[in-house]
Amino acid sequence: MLKLTYTENGFNLERLAQSLEDWVTARVILSLRAGWHICVEPSTASFLLPADLPGIERLEIEARREDSEIVSVSACDVDYVEISLRGSWVSASSESDEGVFVVTMSDRTEFFLFKLWQQAQIVASCVSE
Repeated sequence: MLKLTYTENGFNLERLAQSLEDWVTARVILSLRAGWHICVEPSTASFLLPADLPGIERLEIEARREDSEIVSVSACDVDYVEISLRGSWVSASSESDEGVFVVTMSDRTEFFLFKLWQQAQIVASCVSE
């Protein structure tokens, strides 16, 4: 499972071994016990990766192998590609810009997408220094 945590300063991507159902169940139980509002709904999320990142072409091939439309890769401009994912949005309300997006796809595609995102973070940190 991939977990994208969206905050006011950006987002973080994590790969978790836990199943989507188990993670959502635990999150709902925690919210109920703590008395917090929780909204869980089907949604989409997207983020950008550098178009010249080694492996983008392979990600496109992996995305086509998925048996459904869970992940897609689209050219955004000459510098970036947009990665779009179908999964579940978990937040305090459906209108919130901050929350967690979770998605499950094949282990191979999850791992590869996570590694590409990590590479992009390394490249971005090197450029900003």
